[in-house]
Amino acid sequence: MDRISQAFTRASYEKRAAFVAYLCAGDPDFDTSLQACRAVLDAGADVLELGVPFSDPLADGLTNQLAAQRALEGGMTTERVFELVRRIREFSQVPIVFYTYYNLVFSNGVENYVRAAKAAGVDGMLTLDLPPEEADEVLAACKQHDLKTVFIVAPTTPAERLPKIGAATTGFIYYVSREGVTGVRNQVAANIPEAVARIRQHTTLPVAVGFGISTRDQVRQVARSADGVVVGSALVNVIRDNLDNRAGLPARLRITAAELVAGIA
Repeated sequence: MDRISQAFTRASYEKRAAFVAYLCAGDPDFDTSLQACRAVLDAGADVLELGVPFSDPLADGLTNQLAAQRALEGGMTTERVFELVRRIREFSQVPIVFYTYYNLVFSNGVENYVRAAKAAGVDGMLTLDLPPEEADEVLAACKQHDLKTVFIVAPTTPAERLPKIGAATTGFIYYVSREGVTGVRNQVAANIPEAVARIRQHTTLPVAVGFGISTRDQVRQVARSADGVVVGSALVNVIRDNLDNRAGLPARLRITAAELVAGIA
């Protein structure tokens, strides 16, 4: 069983949702980013979703846009992102999923990129702007190198597209619970249980829910119906708020992550 399956199976056995923590790779610099990843994993994250910094992150709100900008200004490159994964693998076997954009994959050569990601220790890849209808090359490369695929379902996704998305996915379905971009929200979106139930009609894979989830109570609310809960901006904001205290940043991030993880119990 692959690491992603193991994480969701273990969470299901423990009668809870899996906690998926998002951080931007290299934010605000390589060494601090590595310690930030360790902090959220120490706090109990079941899956680490690593944002690959990109100059035009169309699906991201201001929080994650600025995180990507900090990472790029700090010298992050494709190879440095792979190196970050290799360093994480020195102390953790928690599944790592890339949150990336197709231009980053395509410009490096699809097969080369997927092979390098797998070799570094990546378990799955979510390519935000690549629909399954146009993903044949990526799907073939991921199958060849046993890298799991993650595809998005949105509130606006037509019902007739769900079988195609389900067939293309080998890791987990990511339900984007809100229209628009990532970011902290005051309350969770409506109709999440109904949306998850609708998706489950077309897949036996886990369904993780993200976008706008930022408090322990919101995590608990979503965890009642989802197999996984994705939190990003609330964690990235801790990095933003501690840029002048990078030595103390990991400890503060661990506290925040542990508070959020408590919502899945």
